Amino acid sequence: ADLRKQEERGELLQPLVFISLVLCSVLLYFKVSLMDPGFVRSEEEVKAGESEEQSMAMPQVPSSVKLRRCGYCMVKQPMRARHCQLCQRCVRRYDHHCPWIENCVGEKNHPLFIAYLSVQLVVLLWGGHAAWSGLYFEQSWDWLQHNIFLLLSFLLIVIFTIVVLLLLISHLYLISCNTTTWEFMSHHRISYLRHSELENPFDQGVVLNLWRFFC
Repeated sequence: ADLRKQEERGELLQPLVFISLVLCSVLLYFKVSLMDPGFVRSEEEVKAGESEEQSMAMPQVPSSVKLRRCGYCMVKQPMRARHCQLCQRCVRRYDHHCPWIENCVGEKNHPLFIAYLSVQLVVLLWGGHAAWSGLYFEQSWDWLQHNIFLLLSFLLIVIFTIVVLLLLISHLYLISCNTTTWEFMSHHRISYLRHSELENPFDQGVVLNLWRFFC
């Protein structure tokens, strides 16, 4: 493969960059997996009614929409929070529970989750290119025996690349609209969206939505 040839020639810059990206993706994976996604804590109940998100970002919500107490963990849920059955906790700005990282994606780790997907996509594209550069196709059983693992690796990389690319595109679209996967999929079930005059009352324009999310 190209990276192996560069290593043999003593050109270590690209192999070292590739290894650094792989390590970065692994570190981001563990960071997103192990960090607090934004769990709602009982001591925050008093502050929940004074939430900036409710007082400023959601002026179109009818006053009849009240904060409700979670029927599972009994904390008062801030707006956009939801109880996760797998984590057994309520999560602020709940997006979804990701089986890939075995953690919820919420208010605190969502930006890092996007960073992880972005780095992972670069690694997969680069790895796919490296795997492809090592394949020289011949119609013989001997060639297949010597290249079967490289060929399977390339096909696996292609599958994961498609999955990560679609996931990243869908998340960036939802972020640009200032909505979450949970809100997008369950709009009709969420009281603060069902009773709102606007289809998405959180939307403040693409630029401001992206700025508020990442910055």
